[in-house]
Amino acid sequence: MSTACTTEKHVFPTVKEVANFSSDLITKTATEAISQRGVFTLGVSGGSIIGILADKLLDNPLVDWGKWKVFFCDERLTEFSNNDSTYGQFREKLIDKANCHDSWFPINPNLPVAECAVDYESKLRSVFSGELPKFDMVLLGMGPDGHTCSLFPGHKLLNETKSWIAPIDDSPKPPPCRVTMTFPVLNNARNVAFISTGGSKADTIKEIFASHFDGKPLLPAARVQPKNGVLYWIMDQSAASKL
Repeated sequence: MSTACTTEKHVFPTVKEVANFSSDLITKTATEAISQRGVFTLGVSGGSIIGILADKLLDNPLVDWGKWKVFFCDERLTEFSNNDSTYGQFREKLIDKANCHDSWFPINPNLPVAECAVDYESKLRSVFSGELPKFDMVLLGMGPDGHTCSLFPGHKLLNETKSWIAPIDDSPKPPPCRVTMTFPVLNNARNVAFISTGGSKADTIKEIFASHFDGKPLLPAARVQPKNGVLYWIMDQSAASKL
């Protein structure tokens, strides 16, 4: 077993090739996890990841939904019918069509944000037997400001070490109320994959890769360094153009 983070950088000419590689990596990791432990635990984010998974996992014979347990790396505190709801988008584009509702663990959007975080952490504890979650794979996106999940530059949650799921009621990106996984959970995963496409991410990706060597304060996405796992950066040519 590795004792430090291993980083793999994968760059593809097109978004389609990014999607193909990502889906192959997910299904391969799932197959291995199920073979070894009988279950595949996955953390997902929103944005472009929703479309990739909906397109590639629906009707995929390699996906055994009965052995998948899917959590949300962060989620907006809003009704599932709202377009801001990551679960709502997954439900519309994938979950309803695949009839795999039991594999997914949504938040309770009817609770106040602090209670919602506690409730969602209890769902993780029920699956991971109270131990710090060790996800088989976590899929992350990154904003142009370097945020990932709902962990924003300069925010106090960057220093959270006790909670697995933390509430945020002052998100600089609307909506303001969200719940998010914290770095202890992200950095305990076996595999973490950032999926980034588009030229708007190029400057930030350059800074993230440089920041591990130039001594600058790390952006939130750069702080994701699974301590006993593999970190994948999966990018199209535009996103990686300044590396």
